[in-house]
Amino acid sequence: MSRRSNERFSAIVKEIQLHRIDLNLLVVFEALMIGGSVVAAAERLGKTPSAVSHALARLRDQVGDPLMVKVGGRMQPSPFALDLIDNVRPILRGLKRALSLPEPFDPATSTREFRVACPVTGRVLSEVMNKVHRAAPGVKLEWLSAPRQVYAAVAEGLVDIAHLGGEIRLLDGLDVVEAPSFVWTSFVRAGHPALSHWGPEAWSRYPHVQVTIANDVRSPFDRRGTDPSPDRFIGALISEFSSLGPLLANSDLIGTFPRILMAWDMQTYGLRPLVPPIDLPPFRTRFFWSSRLANDPASMWIRDIVIDTYTELHDKAGRMVARALRPAGG
Repeated sequence: MSRRSNERFSAIVKEIQLHRIDLNLLVVFEALMIGGSVVAAAERLGKTPSAVSHALARLRDQVGDPLMVKVGGRMQPSPFALDLIDNVRPILRGLKRALSLPEPFDPATSTREFRVACPVTGRVLSEVMNKVHRAAPGVKLEWLSAPRQVYAAVAEGLVDIAHLGGEIRLLDGLDVVEAPSFVWTSFVRAGHPALSHWGPEAWSRYPHVQVTIANDVRSPFDRRGTDPSPDRFIGALISEFSSLGPLLANSDLIGTFPRILMAWDMQTYGLRPLVPPIDLPPFRTRFFWSSRLANDPASMWIRDIVIDTYTELHDKAGRMVARALRPAGG
């Protein structure tokens, strides 16, 4: 576009009330530029010639230019129309892309990178990784424990799916689905001195281990307020769940965590599960993702794998711990 034409185009755009423009007029204009006649444009659009002529008249009035002039039986574009079409075509292509159905996702050939934020490690991580790489060998999966500002990262599409617990009000722009609630169980090493007299006194007497995963996620222990149940002493504070098994197996620490986090460590390290001697109601957990990715086939694919795998293992972990569970005072 020449400098003079560009200046004129900009001046016209400033005069036009953009919110009143019918995008159909631009579609008709493009069809006229392609077909070269009202009849050809009408056939292309599935409209009547009179409807196309009426649309052209409206657009002429909007831009203050004849746009198409009949010369020798054929419509010829004005100089401004030639400049205008160069601006209109990218706009229409962008709208078509934005409003069209997403392209199919083929896991077998994809090289996409996914990011999953989930504090549940160990078995869940390995199962998800195995399923992903069997179906999509070229896909890269980055597993994040629970980054700070995870909610904002998910809303912006920087993380494909996240799983966290608590009653925090989620940001706008997030879709959410409820996950199975955490059921709390205490775990100690075989031979732990608390096993012989497990109850409120042992709960308070022996040190506990706590895992911190994010500043904005609060443990139910922190919300008990005036609950008269016995307090616990935090003897170890760590940032990863992966070290819990060996830590508990080689100390007198007590770990009270969701069963899905500990069931396989319980087997590997010979830990003993115990019913906590305090009232710890089930803890709400949710999966969430960016609303912008709600209908993206690739994002739907990874979400299905993560959610289905998590749910299956949550149920399996519950059964494993229930079979080995030792009641309080037992």
